[in-house]
Amino acid sequence: MQRMLTLTAALLTVALAQTTPTQAPPAPTPRPLPAPEKPVSATVTKNEPTALAFTPDKLARLKVPDGFQISVMATDLGNARMMHVMSDGSIYLTRRANGDIWYLKDANKDGKFDAGERRKVAENLNLVHGLDVRGGKLYAVGEKTIWVMDMAKDGALSVPRVFADGFPDAGQHPARGLLWGPDGYLYASFGSTNNDSPTQNPEEATILRISPDGQYREVFARGLRHTIGYGWHPITKTFYGFDQGSDWHGDNIPPEELNVIVRGKNYGWPVCYGDKQPDPYVTTANIPGKLTKAEYCAATQGSALNYTAHAAAIMMKFYTGTQFPVEYRNDAFVALRGSWNRNEPSGYEIARVVFDAQNKPEKIEPFVTGFVYKEGDEWKQFGRVAGVAIYTDGSLLFTDDQSGVIYRVRYTGK
Repeated sequence: MQRMLTLTAALLTVALAQTTPTQAPPAPTPRPLPAPEKPVSATVTKNEPTALAFTPDKLARLKVPDGFQISVMATDLGNARMMHVMSDGSIYLTRRANGDIWYLKDANKDGKFDAGERRKVAENLNLVHGLDVRGGKLYAVGEKTIWVMDMAKDGALSVPRVFADGFPDAGQHPARGLLWGPDGYLYASFGSTNNDSPTQNPEEATILRISPDGQYREVFARGLRHTIGYGWHPITKTFYGFDQGSDWHGDNIPPEELNVIVRGKNYGWPVCYGDKQPDPYVTTANIPGKLTKAEYCAATQGSALNYTAHAAAIMMKFYTGTQFPVEYRNDAFVALRGSWNRNEPSGYEIARVVFDAQNKPEKIEPFVTGFVYKEGDEWKQFGRVAGVAIYTDGSLLFTDDQSGVIYRVRYTGK
């Protein structure tokens, strides 16, 4: 028995010696910072086409697909930006530069918003831009404030009340988007204050989700330089947004992006663009932590589709009407305001996002073109498109805030 006890003790001693560390494990070696990148410079052209006023003869320059016709519903509206169409065919229109909202109605059904059928219904709203309607109230967003106004049957609005406040400064991107979501929350977008550097305010370069009472808000998605146009696909309810890429990075990068907007995701700006591509003109100094650009971009959300660089998407609207041929239903129309730092101008058009039979975005193609053209050696343009809306009859409306025009596109089959 004594021999067995001695053997057991010896085995226990060996086991403890094998499992008990004699010294602390070595500390992990700190990861070094990525090697500094060599400066990269872009070949950049500042090319702003000469701006011309709209005149009736210029309408013939505009091109639409076969079977469609384009006309003018209103002129002389000043800085006409975003629109909201009511069920009776009346329209609320924001004018950002003027800080006001107008009410328009085609009372005699002649296809025109004549001068006698338009009036100012709100004013002194600093940089007012995006707007939406819910529960008999109109909501509008400016630089740092979202207002709410009661709506009367004749289109009149009550004195604006503050719904939510304290949003980021406007900086380089003062145009704000606003849209009520299918979940009953208000979604507002706030662009970056600069071109391609990290921002200090965590609500910049984001889409925010705001509670129905305006008392709570969260950053829904970030890394979005300037996503003004966005919305939910009518069938899948997938959330899409069109983002504007950085300027001064050459003619062809970064592209304009159509993104699937997902809660909590980072879309990469200013470090990455498109399908998680590192931007060669942004240095690693802009990356938080000790990540390389490739590592950082791999963890971001890539785009669904890309379009020509610097075209400047400013509004997107899904087509839910029935006036256009059936193949257009549930596609999206995008206002591309137009480039100013590209050798050959891009944008100055309305584009169509084509969705396939599975309701997935397939391609982006021009729909209304002709606003920009070359005459001799000089580029000229007569329209900076902005707002897009679906009219009550299913036709497409869009604004030009340079000349204050509202255009209308209808399908006639001719």
